[in-house]
Amino acid sequence: MTAPQLPLARAALLAPDAALSPYTGYTRSHWEAAADRLLAGLLPYATPHFAQFRLPGRTGHAGAWSDGLEGYARSFLLAACRIAGAAGRDAPGSSLISDLIERYASGLAAGTDPRHPKHWPPITDGSQSMVEAASIAIALHETRPWLWEHLDERVQHNTAVWLGGFVGAKANDSNWRLFQVVVEEFLASVDAPHSRAEIDAGLARLEDWYRGGGWYTDGAGQKFDYYNALALHLYPALWARIAGPRADAGLVEVHRERLRAFVDVHQHFFGADGAPVHQGRSLTYRYATAAPLWVAALADANPLSPGRTRRLASGALKHFTDRGVPGEDGLLTLGWYRPYLPATQAYSGPASPYWASKAFLGLLLDADHPVWTAQEEPGPVDSEDQVVSLPAPGWLLHSTAADGIVRLVNHGSDRQPPPPSTLPESPHYTRFAYSSATAPQTPPDAVPAVADNHIWAGSAVGTATRRGRIHPLYCQGDLAASWHSASTLADDTDAVISTVSVVHGPWEMRLHRVETEHAVTIRESGWAVAEDHPVVAGETGDGWALARRSDGLTTVVAGLLGWESAGRPDAAGFVRGEGLNAFGRHSAVPLLTTSVAGVRMLVTLVVLTRDPTIRDDPQALHHGARAEIGEDQELVLTFPDGAQRHVTPELLMLSEGSNAPPA
Repeated sequence: MTAPQLPLARAALLAPDAALSPYTGYTRSHWEAAADRLLAGLLPYATPHFAQFRLPGRTGHAGAWSDGLEGYARSFLLAACRIAGAAGRDAPGSSLISDLIERYASGLAAGTDPRHPKHWPPITDGSQSMVEAASIAIALHETRPWLWEHLDERVQHNTAVWLGGFVGAKANDSNWRLFQVVVEEFLASVDAPHSRAEIDAGLARLEDWYRGGGWYTDGAGQKFDYYNALALHLYPALWARIAGPRADAGLVEVHRERLRAFVDVHQHFFGADGAPVHQGRSLTYRYATAAPLWVAALADANPLSPGRTRRLASGALKHFTDRGVPGEDGLLTLGWYRPYLPATQAYSGPASPYWASKAFLGLLLDADHPVWTAQEEPGPVDSEDQVVSLPAPGWLLHSTAADGIVRLVNHGSDRQPPPPSTLPESPHYTRFAYSSATAPQTPPDAVPAVADNHIWAGSAVGTATRRGRIHPLYCQGDLAASWHSASTLADDTDAVISTVSVVHGPWEMRLHRVETEHAVTIRESGWAVAEDHPVVAGETGDGWALARRSDGLTTVVAGLLGWESAGRPDAAGFVRGEGLNAFGRHSAVPLLTTSVAGVRMLVTLVVLTRDPTIRDDPQALHHGARAEIGEDQELVLTFPDGAQRHVTPELLMLSEGSNAPPA
């Protein structure tokens, strides 16, 4: 089956409304058009009676049968937002809403009928069906007056039986516990068998993962990422909508206040062009990162003004629409802008990207709600430079208004479970920095590549030691610190590296204390800049290296202290790659090299900018930057714009087991 060629997303063809939306031009009509476009693109891949959507692409680890269910469930959530947002009514001269109701009612009847040839896989312990059941339960609740209440008793019974597979089943001990919560709460709402104890246990498990400041880890360990936005705050809020008066009012208020705290910092993750910071897994869900902005409004827990809420959410949708997402065939693909499998996870099948449907939860708000009628207001990065410290995940966010880029400095999230278990390192978690304008190098399996935003020990450029488990030390103001064992194997330590990051404007200074028992080669890299243009420029000088994209996005890494080999031919350079980055086919990473034996302090300046006032002059990007030992052994840092920061010895002598006080 081949999908027809379709025009560009209708959202891109609608005239922008510059008066109501001066930043994005997008209105509710643009969101509705984008939803309609996505739903229409799926139709050629529907099985008879619409129980499954079998999309082209790599099969997910759960298999094609599960992938077909995923296509139904995730698009049903999108259809539900469209149906409920229209109050189940068609626009004059249109049957779009009626068609959606009929289509997904038909799929529900076929999918839950065990005799139908395209019925759904059952819900069993740890099965992918658990994930998809949650979307179906939420969609059924939100469309209850127009779909569920009009189903015949046989379909209602079969649906309750299929969803009831959750009762007594064991979910993965992560955000999956919340799938069980929402599904069984829906079963309770239709007087079907369920377990109140399992609902309560899932909600209680969430308490174990709360780390403060609105942040949860996704299960035990340091697993901080967008699952805070996609699941850990979202499902409790949607559970409360399903539960209604059955929900404990005190617990609902706790969830509401945590959501408020989270959204208050989540707003800082979006660049001026609408791009979310590229960190963590499941990034193929793209603008689903906007979901908690809408959910906070739905839950009466929004710390943002209505105009800022829409500016940020619409900015994310517009960012991808402007870059060809979805494609000409109307489909979302496994990738970021273009298809790119190395940046995805094995569990993702061809319909997985349709968790992007969560971005459309704003359509559940009435058309006259202030988030749709208020004039757009600037986001944080639109107005001024920002530095935000997030102690729970161990992150610093620093953004610059001149180029609209948001940068995330990472001293906490590694997706490693608690000791002694050690998983393979993920470039989406263990790099020192991420941004809204770049992606980490994610090479295909077995392809060697220079890691970006990384410091490593060893002799071979393409075989970096792992950062592995990150041990957070502190995060406050404009500083954050951690230590890690740099090793090629879990039990083979080449060096212990403690790092303090100090941020200012587009710059980060990394202060490394390297401890090693024998001489090792140390390399440190800057950002990876990537594009489809065949040549990414690079330059080198005395102790510095630069990589630049054709649109001016530039990264520089410069050695300020301890890089004794600066000036040697191999001391500063850049490495180009092809097929290694989700942002483009061609990429480049600048890096420094030195040799260390014993203990040494290294200070490195790293910059990422699109600001034309400094990017076009490599010297302006690092000239004047200094790191000097001052009185009382404090380190005096001078940034290229003349700003200074003093770092005390107590904050520098960091190593395993240390507990440095905050600055």
